[in-house]
Amino acid sequence: MSVSPELRDRAAAAPVARLATVDADCRPHLVPCCFRLDGDVAYSVVDHKPKRSTALRRLENIRAHPAVCLLVDHYEDDWSTLWWVRFDGLARVVTEGPEHERAIALLIAKYPQYRAARPSGAVVAIDITAARSWAASG
Repeated sequence: MSVSPELRDRAAAAPVARLATVDADCRPHLVPCCFRLDGDVAYSVVDHKPKRSTALRRLENIRAHPAVCLLVDHYEDDWSTLWWVRFDGLARVVTEGPEHERAIALLIAKYPQYRAARPSGAVVAIDITAARSWAASG
């Protein structure tokens, strides 16, 4: 990975990322998501927050085109504090088994909301293949 340990730690601690997928017709789809990094894998879960359906477009898109991008960033009016980290990878939809349970446990450890209402939906597992970053501070 080409991300400095400092920026990787900042990204890991950030509360939200944006997940970019592409549908079967190659149209982009971007959604905010909760996430957790675990080595070179990033996890997100379909949780209890209100949604129109549990058959989410991001899951359909991943099944059609597994190449995804996860962007974690920080913005403030003080532009000297800006930074972003982009993780590119191949995503999988995990619905059960040990990896599903491990991902849920990792997400529960990061988000108190998940301790109050344990998610049980599909997990998006992103095997990170490349990472890019930028920070105003260099």
